[in-house]
Amino acid sequence: MSTKHRIVDLSETQPNRRRGGDLRAMLTPTVVGATSGFMGLAIVEPGDRIGEHYHPYSEEFVYVVAGDLEVDLDGETHPIRTDQGLMIPPYVRHRFRNVGRTEARMVFHLGPLAPRPELGHVDTEETPAAEGTAAGRPSEPTGAVS
Repeated sequence: MSTKHRIVDLSETQPNRRRGGDLRAMLTPTVVGATSGFMGLAIVEPGDRIGEHYHPYSEEFVYVVAGDLEVDLDGETHPIRTDQGLMIPPYVRHRFRNVGRTEARMVFHLGPLAPRPELGHVDTEETPAAEGTAAGRPSEPTGAVS
């Protein structure tokens, strides 16, 4: 059986700022034919955040490549720094804030996939970038942390 390989450059991805930050879904079912999950990069500027949400079907694995972040997990705040990782179980509400003075970069992977893409994330708060997305309602996945 032949496997098709595809290297994806960050410049090929479109920024998604709906939840705050700059979320880039890179290795997804659509782009590379992934069947078990998807991976991407979150870029968060100083003072910016990724709004609170949860994933009803997926675990989320995050690894901070650069910067100083805080993560709220079901309302409890924890620092997460460069070279630290975290696994967020399904249904755990979470948000990330850049509390440093430089851009933060965080790799994320979610798996398994939700039965349908629009069921993958449930937003639990409004963010300035949301512009009309109702909090607490399912929304399309961005590959976000999300």
